[in-house]
Amino acid sequence: MFNWLQAEIAGSLCLDLFAGTGILGFEALSRGAKSVICVEHDKSAVAAIRHNAAVLGAGSLEIVHADAIEFLTHSRLTPIDIAFIDPPYGSQLLGRVCQILDERAWLVSQALIYTERCVKDPSVMAPGHWQRLRSKRAGQVDYRLYRRP
Repeated sequence: MFNWLQAEIAGSLCLDLFAGTGILGFEALSRGAKSVICVEHDKSAVAAIRHNAAVLGAGSLEIVHADAIEFLTHSRLTPIDIAFIDPPYGSQLLGRVCQILDERAWLVSQALIYTERCVKDPSVMAPGHWQRLRSKRAGQVDYRLYRRP
């Protein structure tokens, strides 16, 4: 996935929703992202991300302990360049999150949106004006990269 983004990541503001371990955020920073906001609901995962950020000296990583939907609905930040959306499989949150990102102006013009879902989950349609740039399936996981015009 980062091979898809390599030319775009330097200097970008990234949002990692459903951050889990924070690995996508850490990787984005290591590849030149200006800053990353990791949003994670699980308390122990947030503690692990904080610990790893301290160990790695990742000062450009903002960690938010919140539900992703609540965060997107009630927060207001500078629009982001790249979003990573990897909700828990079976949660059916992917479509809703994409819609909120688009409707609430979370994304800059030409933003990139990376999504992941289990192929067993219901198919999710991104907003109709998003352009699918790439897609791939690996085992039971469907990966997609979109651009918001």
